[in-house]
Amino acid sequence: MSRAVPLALALAFAAAPLAAQLRSIPADAKRGTLSHVREMEVLLDGRPARLAPGAQIRDGENRIVLPMQLPPDSLVKYQLDGEGLLRRVWILTPAEAAQPDPRR
Repeated sequence: MSRAVPLALALAFAAAPLAAQLRSIPADAKRGTLSHVREMEVLLDGRPARLAPGAQIRDGENRIVLPMQLPPDSLVKYQLDGEGLLRRVWILTPAEAAQPDPRR
């Protein structure tokens, strides 16, 4: 039983970087800057915008964060819903931010 614990710990530590690599941002996601204002209101590229009900904001490690946890002027990729509300947001990692935006 004592051998199983170190093996389980080693597998858990090895799986953590793999989980971060599973992050995939859709090719049609647009790039912009996002800041939280209050409740479901944000600034998208300096203009007022609203989060859709059930909107998801994911950090660089693909964890869901609350809108109020969004760092000011975060560089993000985002998708809108059919009504123009922010539906999905990915806060870019430094490596993702350094890559050119193919949509520009």
